[in-house]
Amino acid sequence: MNSMARESDLNQKESVNPEEFYESYEDLFEDEDLDSGPCYLPEKENTNSKKGSDNDDGAALIEQGVSQIRGLAISAEKNGDCNPIIPPDENEISLNDGRGALRIGGGSEDGVIKGEENVILEIGNGGSPSSSGYDGGTGSSGSSASNFSCAVGDGIVEQFGERGNGAEWVAGKRHANEDDMSIKWRKRKKHFFIISHAGKPIYSRYGDENKLAGFSATLQAIISYVENSGDSVRLVQAGNHQIAFIMKGPIYLVCISCTEEPFQALKMQLELLYGQMLLILTKSIEKYFGKNAKFDMRPLLGGTDVVFSSLIHSFSWNPATFLHAYTCVPLSCATRQAASGILQDVVDSRVIFAILMCRHKVISIAGAEKATLHPDDILLLSNFIVSSESFRTSEAFSPICIPRYNSTAFLHAYVHYLKDNTVLVLLTTDHNGFYHLKDCRIRIETVLNKSNVLNEVKTSMLNAGLHVEDLPSDPIVQSSYGHQQHDKDHKLAVAARETKKDIVGVGGPGGLWHFMYKSIYLDQYVASEFSPPLTSHRAQKSLLRAYQNLYSSMHIEALGPHKMQYRRDRNYILLCWITQDFELYAAFDPLAEKSMAVATSNRVCQWIRDLENEIFFLGATPFSW
Repeated sequence: MNSMARESDLNQKESVNPEEFYESYEDLFEDEDLDSGPCYLPEKENTNSKKGSDNDDGAALIEQGVSQIRGLAISAEKNGDCNPIIPPDENEISLNDGRGALRIGGGSEDGVIKGEENVILEIGNGGSPSSSGYDGGTGSSGSSASNFSCAVGDGIVEQFGERGNGAEWVAGKRHANEDDMSIKWRKRKKHFFIISHAGKPIYSRYGDENKLAGFSATLQAIISYVENSGDSVRLVQAGNHQIAFIMKGPIYLVCISCTEEPFQALKMQLELLYGQMLLILTKSIEKYFGKNAKFDMRPLLGGTDVVFSSLIHSFSWNPATFLHAYTCVPLSCATRQAASGILQDVVDSRVIFAILMCRHKVISIAGAEKATLHPDDILLLSNFIVSSESFRTSEAFSPICIPRYNSTAFLHAYVHYLKDNTVLVLLTTDHNGFYHLKDCRIRIETVLNKSNVLNEVKTSMLNAGLHVEDLPSDPIVQSSYGHQQHDKDHKLAVAARETKKDIVGVGGPGGLWHFMYKSIYLDQYVASEFSPPLTSHRAQKSLLRAYQNLYSSMHIEALGPHKMQYRRDRNYILLCWITQDFELYAAFDPLAEKSMAVATSNRVCQWIRDLENEIFFLGATPFSW
């Protein structure tokens, strides 16, 4: 169907009830099978828990895997010189030291093992992992690469079976009775693990850490096996599963996923998970491992499962987790200035930061001179506060580490909910500063009430937001959210949005369904509200995953950031445009014209620029990093 035919169909349905427009999109995302957050199921499964084991179990598992894959030959390539050892009719393994990648083939033309699981291993270049990430160096020997690949292919990936269907997300950890022998545990589509360098479990997204001691020891044995060869493992691909690793000194973080997210996204998620742990304990926790390699961190993290669970859930709905930017509550310029003014008045030598937020959105931030606050720190701090119900009951004064500000020491946070979901956070270095911060809070709350800021924030959270249906047709727009002239499709979509069934509609002008705009200078972003046909949880998650893949492909370090990408698939058209000032990610109807998509993107950028005083916190300039 071409665009003319589609336009003809729309004209024919002009007099029909707007609800009928959704019929053509109702099966749009039918075939998608994505992780819907923690897949909590109501029923419990009584299985025999697997006994905890030490590192010898992991070593035995490696040997078992090695014994099952024989006759493999190794082709080592270094500095452009290749020395293949390829017996006739045998499988092949190729090791590329220059790129740090190991590929294990099975005799097929595309260099993939023949069998149930295909394994691709990517190793780092260097010695033992350090707290700073992956160090450079040479690749491992062929024999060790062969042994390691077998251990992963036969020892870990086979534990995960078909994907399970997820239910609504529930805060905190559930299914503590599960272990690696449980069928339901294996069907989880995305696992996160934190273990120590001694193989002791620290955190697992699903199941009881005590019951996963043997599995944790296996992960540690694999990491140590590669480390002993002078390398660090980064990524293992086995069939539709990816196993991502990052090593932070004595703490290892692992993600096992079959959600088709890029490795860069999984790595960033592990970094955020590590940052959330530092926010609770600081990096000084590493010194305890130096004193005792078998140190158990779990008692120190007691009661924080809900915090980690909330962060992991945000990976599927919050663009801030991959954009490295924060979003603001839409407010008039005068209202935001009133909030910013009183926050700046209380910032002094004793108050490092003053932050006013509503849920995960920022209202205003003020900081001491030369103090910087990274967007990832704002994300982790807001997640810690919003996910902890104890902060809602009364004012709190708690030690909190800001990883990007100082990862080795605590600040002290005064947290108080002012009204509904609006929360004030004051950070200080003074551990005896509770009463001083309480006096500051009283001053701030008085001014906010007098200037009606809190009521306007509540109204904005309920009603404000950008809708693609409101995109002005005229490129010369005014700073408002409505009262614009729209084309016929736009009028019909707005009429549909006002009906009781909000699952109908055709999006905005030019086939625009959704967009995200990031200001590079401010490190802030704004995203349109989800409009029809992106009304289901599955469709929204699918789009955010597509944005995530697009972001990763646009920021490949080896190739440098690209300027524009236009991608079409069966679900939608994706357009990404990056300049020195902004990044734009937009999704269009799959039948939209390319020229129309580009023209509409220009109109979106113009619209955002005219609304920037309302949707961005322009006073954030001193906090650029």
